[in-house]
Amino acid sequence: MEKQLMKGNEAIAEAVVRAGCKFFAGYPITPQSEILEYLSWRLPEVGGNFVQSESELAGISMVYGAAAAGFRAMTSSSGPGYSLLQEGISYIASAELPCLIINVMRYGSGLGDIFVGQSDYWQAVKNGGHGDYRSIVYAPASVKEASDLVVFGFDKAEEYRNPVTLLSDASISQMMEPVELPEMQEHNPDKFEWSLKGKGEGKARSITSVMYFQEDYDNYIAAKYKNIEKNEQLWEEIETEDAEIILVSYGITSRICNEAVELAREEGIKVGLLRPISLYPYPVRAFQKQKNVKAYISVEMTALAQMAEDVALACKMKQPVYSLAGGMEIFEASDVCNKIKEVIDGKAKEVF
Repeated sequence: MEKQLMKGNEAIAEAVVRAGCKFFAGYPITPQSEILEYLSWRLPEVGGNFVQSESELAGISMVYGAAAAGFRAMTSSSGPGYSLLQEGISYIASAELPCLIINVMRYGSGLGDIFVGQSDYWQAVKNGGHGDYRSIVYAPASVKEASDLVVFGFDKAEEYRNPVTLLSDASISQMMEPVELPEMQEHNPDKFEWSLKGKGEGKARSITSVMYFQEDYDNYIAAKYKNIEKNEQLWEEIETEDAEIILVSYGITSRICNEAVELAREEGIKVGLLRPISLYPYPVRAFQKQKNVKAYISVEMTALAQMAEDVALACKMKQPVYSLAGGMEIFEASDVCNKIKEVIDGKAKEVF
């Protein structure tokens, strides 16, 4: 398959079409608006339906309806728009419906700003809606990986009947890189036993988010997410075999950390990189296999050390956890190397 140069958002949108998605509803917001713009003409070309909804609340509710009928359905947003999706995501999780939500993160709380950032980590990974549910969350580090995770995300959403969030960021979604797009798929919305269009003759179906009356619901839902946590941890390791200091980073910052590992190794410092690809389930097994590590450094574009909490939980606080955090500006590899040296010299303060 030939590679082509594409902007991140457009590669994501084309992958959505090629995954067999036939329904999008959403509202424009920077820096994800190219997804909406691209799908506005591309989906009708393949017989799909595009709706620019009157709000994010309306959009996620439309996704609920399309998913209930067995269609591959999705929406996309950023920052404050993603906040408005949370009630609908909670309903979709409760109704056990598959869908894909794309959040192209930007900096800040409240209205935020259009600067780069990864400040939606807590909201996406810990869930911004109410109740006992989890969203499966994937974090791409390149345009190609973002495209691949779209198809993978739809598959996992259907396997577990659960919403999946693709947590991109402004840098990856706005940059242009070579990408090999997935093959075109056809999705059959009638294939599911549970859907309102599902296979089977004369079988009455209903989709509801009020399932709590069913016997042993608490144990059922706990077992579902335990199964996801057991089977769906994804990560990448770079130079971790003998690493005494391991950087933990995802998305665009992981690429800067990759360069920092190379620079540190050139100076004889044993540094490695652990890149979570699934943020939920968090790849705790990756931490359990580390033998030589003396400290972890969580590197993220946030004002607060958000992912550092999960790093501490994953390593069970057997090693100290440090943080390099800061939004709006992408780190230089030299910034990461300076932090590594502060840790080695005992000048850095542990966050856990």
